[in-house]
Order: sequence, then C-alpha cells, then structure tokens
Amino acid sequence: MPRVALTPGAADVLRRLRADHGELMFHQSGGCCDGSAPMCYPAGEFRTGSSDVHLGDLAVKPGFTVPVWMSAAQFEYWSHTHLTIDVVPGRGSGFSLEAPLGVRFLVRSRLLNEEEL
Repeated sequence: MPRVALTPGAADVLRRLRADHGELMFHQSGGCCDGSAPMCYPAGEFRTGSSDVHLGDLAVKPGFTVPVWMSAAQFEYWSHTHLTIDVVPGRGSGFSLEAPLGVRFLVRSRLLNEEEL
C-alpha cells in the first residue's frame, strides 16, 4: 500500500513543471515557513538525509515519477496517515516551484485503517 498518492490536477501541474524544470521531488517539512505544505523542487535541489523519510514515488505518467520525502520529526506525527498531494488555486510558499503558476500544492490526509497499518 503506497503511503502517498496524487490527484489528477496535481499530476497536470507536475507535468508542466517538469517541462520547465526537469526531474522533480517533494519534501514535506512541517516547518513554520512553508506552513506544512509539500514543497516541490528540482530533483536534488533539496538535500535529504538521515533526518528524512522517503514516503514513496508518485507515478505521474510512465517514466515520470516524483519522490516524496518528509522530515522524520513530521513523520512521527503523520505515520498513521495516508497522504494525497493535491493542488488548489492561490499562492503558497515562494520556495515551491508551482508558486508562479498561481496555484499551490497541499496535502490531504486520512487515517490508515487496521489492514493498512
């Protein structure tokens, strides 16, 4: 069972961003500056390490996946949830690649059921 999924609208935005920026990645920090939003970066621009958890890879289309990372501290709070990355109108953080498009990524979550846990 994947821990993270993607809405069709978010996949559309990722395809557009990939055309402009190349390979991509997400990081969900839970910090104050990004308002706990999933941040989209060119792959490798945000350095991950032992303080991060790889939640999985989003299959945007054949041959195009986007890895999703979360800080380990944030994962402690969200370890019992399934996350779906969505996109909505409005400006999010200036650090995430979608900001100039007038949209922002956000995470929708649900509790994992007993079978998924």
